[in-house]
Amino acid sequence: MPATKMKSILVIHGPNLNRLGRREPEIYGRHTLADIDAELVQAGNALGVDVQTFQSNHEGELVDRIQQAAEEVDGLIINPAAYTHTSVALRDALLMLDIPVIEVHLSNIYRREAFRHHSMTAPAATGQIAGLGKNGYLLALEALVRMATDAP
Repeated sequence: MPATKMKSILVIHGPNLNRLGRREPEIYGRHTLADIDAELVQAGNALGVDVQTFQSNHEGELVDRIQQAAEEVDGLIINPAAYTHTSVALRDALLMLDIPVIEVHLSNIYRREAFRHHSMTAPAATGQIAGLGKNGYLLALEALVRMATDAP
């Protein structure tokens, strides 16, 4: 893969994702958030990008971190979790960014309860990956790097 313009990627995890591996493993898998973050950092190293991770259960902290991202990173991966379906604040913060954003969901939100079928944040994202478990994060990371490499 040619050298990428992408130097730093932030991964933001929303509410309850700190409980991965213990919370409904039949839906979200048995991998912990620490497992996923470690794999992302390792994959980032292999792709030549720095991967930072952040998790919060608090909407305002997520908004603050998104706003900081505008000045600090070249791409963003976000799993807004339950805020996907409710947060105009996250959507508005994402719309302020001038970097590519990929929304990720461990489960396929479109095969679940009807209220999960609508994403408030997806229209503010460059793309969305859902239903591929932890692999969705890794695919998002690779996609961001490829997008930067393919950019004019």
